Amino acid sequence: MDFQLSDDQRALRSGMRDLLGAVFDRDRLRAAVERDGALDRSLWRELGAAGFFALRLPEEAGGVGLGLPEAVLIFEEAGRALLPGPLVATHLAAGLVKGAAEGEAVVTAAAGELPVAHLAEADAVLVVGAEPPAGEATGAESLTGEALRAFVAAARPVRSIDPLTPLHSAPADAERAPAATERTPAHAGRLRFEAALLTAAEQLGSAARTTEEAVQHAGSREQFGSPVGAFQAVKHLCADMLARTEPARAAVYAAAVTGDPVEIAAAKLLADEAAVRNARDCLQIHGGMGFTWEADVHLHLKRAWLRAASWLTGAGAEELLAADLGAAGRLPRSSAAPARPVPEAGGGG
Repeated sequence: MDFQLSDDQRALRSGMRDLLGAVFDRDRLRAAVERDGALDRSLWRELGAAGFFALRLPEEAGGVGLGLPEAVLIFEEAGRALLPGPLVATHLAAGLVKGAAEGEAVVTAAAGELPVAHLAEADAVLVVGAEPPAGEATGAESLTGEALRAFVAAARPVRSIDPLTPLHSAPADAERAPAATERTPAHAGRLRFEAALLTAAEQLGSAARTTEEAVQHAGSREQFGSPVGAFQAVKHLCADMLARTEPARAAVYAAAVTGDPVEIAAAKLLADEAAVRNARDCLQIHGGMGFTWEADVHLHLKRAWLRAASWLTGAGAEELLAADLGAAGRLPRSSAAPARPVPEAGGGG
C-alpha cells in the first residue's frame, strides 16, 4: 500500500500554506498577540471561504467532500502558522452549527473540567463531555442562544499561558436550554477522537516549523567565527528535533487513514512530545534572544503546552494504549486480534 501523499494532497497542503502566508503573516500574528488573542472575524470568514471548515462536508451539503487525511494536512499547516482560534471545534461543528462551515460562526468546545478557549467570542459551544467511566458513554450537545448566554455567564476567565488563546473555566452545572441539540453517544466519541487527531496535526506542524527555525538560525548565527550549527552539540539538537518530528508525522498520517482510536492516541502522544520538546530545543539554539518577547519561538512552546492538555492528554493516551496492550496480551498467540472497544477520549477546548 502506498502511503505517499497524492498530487492533489500535495497541492492542497501547498495551497493552504500559501493562503496562510498571505492572510496570516508575522505582522498579523503579532497584531493578534497585541489584541490578547481576540479573534479576527474577517480572517475566520476567509478560512471559511477557502473551505477550511467545510473540507469534510459532502459536496451536496456545500462542502469540499474530502476526508480526515486531507483535514490533517490543513491542520498541520495551521499549526505551522500558529493560527489562533477554536479551529478544531469549528471544523467539527460544520454541518451541525449554522454558519460554522462558512466561517460566519465561531464555535468552541467544552469537554470535562478543562478550560474553554475563546468562549467570550463564540457563537456556539460544542459540549462533548469528559472521559466517561469504563463502559459508560456520554452524549454531546451544541449550545446557542439562551443556553450559550447562561453558559458564558456561569464561566469565569482564567489565566492562559498562551497569549493567543484566552481561556474560561467551564461551569459544571450551567443551565441548558431545551433547544440545545442532543446527539448520540457514538457521535460524541467520534468527535473526541477526531478532535484529538486534528490537534495532533497542529502539534506536528508546530514541531516541523520550530525544527526549520532552529536549523535556519544555526546556519546564520555566528560565534567564534563559525556558524553555531558547526558545533556538535547544536547539530545533535537539530538532529533530535527531526528524529522526533518524522515519526510523529508517520503516526499522525497513519491514524488519519485508519481512524483507529488507539492509533490516534499514539499519534497524539508522539506529536505532543515533538511539539513541546522541539520548541524547547529551538529556544536553546536561539540562546538568549529566543526568550525575548520579540521572538516567536516562545509562542510555539506555549501553544504546544496548551494543546498537549487538550482533548486527549498524555495520561489519557497512555491509558488507552495500555488497555489495548493488555487486551492483546490476553489473546491466544494463534488468534487474530479482533477489534477491541477502548475508553472514549476526553478533555479539550
